Amino acid sequence: MNAVIEQLKRHRSIRKYKPDPLNEEQLLAIVQSAQAASTSSNVQAYSVIAVTDPDKKRQLAALAANQAYIEECPVFLVWCADLNRLQYAASLEEETRVPDSTEIFIIATVDTALAAQNAVIAAESLGLGIVYIGGIRDNPADVSRLLELPKYVYPVFGMCVGYPDQEPTSRPRLPVETVLHRDRYSAGSFADGIERYNGELRQFALTRAGGKRDTTYSKEMANRLGVRKRDHMRAFLREKGFDLE
Repeated sequence: MNAVIEQLKRHRSIRKYKPDPLNEEQLLAIVQSAQAASTSSNVQAYSVIAVTDPDKKRQLAALAANQAYIEECPVFLVWCADLNRLQYAASLEEETRVPDSTEIFIIATVDTALAAQNAVIAAESLGLGIVYIGGIRDNPADVSRLLELPKYVYPVFGMCVGYPDQEPTSRPRLPVETVLHRDRYSAGSFADGIERYNGELRQFALTRAGGKRDTTYSKEMANRLGVRKRDHMRAFLREKGFDLE
């Protein structure tokens, strides 16, 4: 293997940070690395807001299920799907509007995710740690008001960035044979692979929670699929101009 692959395989979510700030050079390197990610038809349909103001971080933490590490990390990045800039650029040539298209929504969301993952790799290469924050979508309208997001821009997720103040072990992943399919989709590996992964994740959870958390992948996924989450997102996206058809 090589150093990049080894770094990727060592990824873990960091939820405790040292107070040391990031410098401007580090922040720019992370964002420029994000910009180097693949993007559909060069639309680059994303923006990122670097939040360092303590009061804004405190408010964002409260809006995202009171996750304290949002407030504690030196920089909180809010990754946004952004069609507002796309519309502006197009309007310099001719009067136009963002189409009511599910495809353009998917493009913007995927572009945002690709850019953010590039940022993660860059940050970790600098000795920094991160954790993604999907809870930013718990109260997206309030987040939008706080960050002054215009129409055609929505917050996809947040990302804490800073110097790790903990050394968690990496969470095991599904066996590769349950993820990698050859020439056609096949569920033939699921029974053995998921049973084995249930055991691995159970042991991992017990070591992470001092022996108090007894769970498996199957239990976690049953709980996840059994609860509807963030049903407000459809109405919110319509308000932001993503009237999907």
